[in-house]
Amino acid sequence: MKTEHQRTALITGANKGIGKEVARQLAARGFAVFIGARDMAKGRAASEELCQQGYESTFIQLDVTDPVSIKNACGTFSQKADHLDVLINNAGVLEDHGEDILKLNPEMLDRTFKANVSGPIMVIQDFLPFLQKSVIGGRIINVSSGAGSLASMDTYAPAYSISKTALNAVTRQFAGALKNEKIAVNCVDPGWVRTDMGGPHASRPVEQGAETIVWLATDASQVETGKFWHDKREVEW
Repeated sequence: MKTEHQRTALITGANKGIGKEVARQLAARGFAVFIGARDMAKGRAASEELCQQGYESTFIQLDVTDPVSIKNACGTFSQKADHLDVLINNAGVLEDHGEDILKLNPEMLDRTFKANVSGPIMVIQDFLPFLQKSVIGGRIINVSSGAGSLASMDTYAPAYSISKTALNAVTRQFAGALKNEKIAVNCVDPGWVRTDMGGPHASRPVEQGAETIVWLATDASQVETGKFWHDKREVEW
């Protein structure tokens, strides 16, 4: 049975961390959430956990670095829903913590860009027809990082930081291309969050990391687009 009138959200990399918490918070607000994840076992487990809590959740296998996987995910989605209200590009990698750009491995840079830049572009392109069918207006949220801010960039994790700067540029490009489509496109710096990526000593719980993403998906004005957000405030690029 297709989801026709319910608000829908697809979150990539939603089997753990910020993505999983965003899915939980949106489900609690009445969304039918689609858990996108590369790992089938972990993705299914995350989706079933939400279902056991009484929420509507569906797992979709989705590897953002694989164009075929993204197209297959679109096909699976089309069998479950006829529209998409919120797309959250959360999946990403950080491989070069502590690395130096003077000795940066080019293969690692390629892997980072495939996951953090090319992946979100392809996901938006392929799921755009569903976002265009949103009655309330589509919303695209790219999970970026303060590490991608040119205003404060130094030497931290060069491949990751540069990829997040590029993702911010992707956000601006799509915001411009979709400004007449009633689809808002924004990016978020969730802060330093206690996840597998952020580590156990990070300053923020996962609930706080998810907060601005959920706000952009629900309560923020639809006219806000092409901006970089942190704690529900616009920040400099």
